[in-house]
Amino acid sequence: MLVGGQGTRLRPLTMSAPKPMLPVAGVPVTAHMLARARDAGIERVVLATSYRAEVFEEYFGDGSAHGLELEYVTETEPLGTGGAIRNVAGRLRGGPDDPVVIFNGDILSGLDIQALIRRHTAADAAVTLHLTEVPDPRAFGVVPVDADGRVTEFLEKTPDPPTNLINAGCYVFRRSVIDTIAVGRPVSVERETFPALLAASTPVMGYPDSTYWLDLGTPAAFVQGSRDLVTGRMVSSALPGPVGDCLVLAGAAVAADAKIGGGATVGARARVGAGAAVDGAVLFDGAVVEAGATVRDSVIGRDAVIGPGVLLDGVVVGDGAVIERGNELRAGARVFPGAVLTAGAVRFSSDRT
Repeated sequence: MLVGGQGTRLRPLTMSAPKPMLPVAGVPVTAHMLARARDAGIERVVLATSYRAEVFEEYFGDGSAHGLELEYVTETEPLGTGGAIRNVAGRLRGGPDDPVVIFNGDILSGLDIQALIRRHTAADAAVTLHLTEVPDPRAFGVVPVDADGRVTEFLEKTPDPPTNLINAGCYVFRRSVIDTIAVGRPVSVERETFPALLAASTPVMGYPDSTYWLDLGTPAAFVQGSRDLVTGRMVSSALPGPVGDCLVLAGAAVAADAKIGGGATVGARARVGAGAAVDGAVLFDGAVVEAGATVRDSVIGRDAVIGPGVLLDGVVVGDGAVIERGNELRAGARVFPGAVLTAGAVRFSSDRT
């Protein structure tokens, strides 16, 4: 499981925690991913860490509490997707032809993992890629396949893509293929490893799939993923509460007349005041939304304080920040950790603060 990314598109949230450890629907993204792996019958996972590597082991330990055996391998410098996979090779078990499942650490997916493995085994493939359809593939690299499902090429972003199938960030590798990846330098599987396999006529298969899929790399996608987990559109056995219109974690305090809905999450020790509204937003642990404030489609960091009557719509607020009364911030605004916006300082901002 590749969990070494810094998550720069999610700053300022990732200034204090790596992206795979940010809480989505009450628990870290990685917890949802590990639950998917465990539920598919996988018993042992190696976490390939880098940025803030220590927080993973602090939270997950040896994995026994999550029904898994976990190991950790840390990159001392960024190695890319292929380099990170090669870096954990010494911790992998099994023979040269055994399948190894690789997960990117920032994806929510309803993929049938066992079906992907069966496809890989039946085709005797070197690598099998989970592929997903997107409405507009022009923003992605696309992966055409032939009538038998064999990948024919890997194309970078193009204004006229021949397919709407993209790499969905989950792969099955034949164990021996991992050992062919270059050691000790950055390697991209998309730009180097996979094209080299095709050039050598090595069988690389695609597994197109139309189940739920979401890359959590942007604030809007992060909010959407949390909402989908809370409301049950995306199923996860790691969800720390029942599916419904909102998720309020233990220790949170919500005023009787506050309105919480739209798949919102209220973190542990968070507080929502009288007459406040939290719609589809994610409140991290200890966040405070004061009386009469409205927080919509936003992410509020740990121990941040949203003052009385404040309006936030599509905003990211870093840990410990304070937004005092009279401020209105809308889509695209980002308030960095520890910042204080004094009363009435900003209205309708779409810029970083």
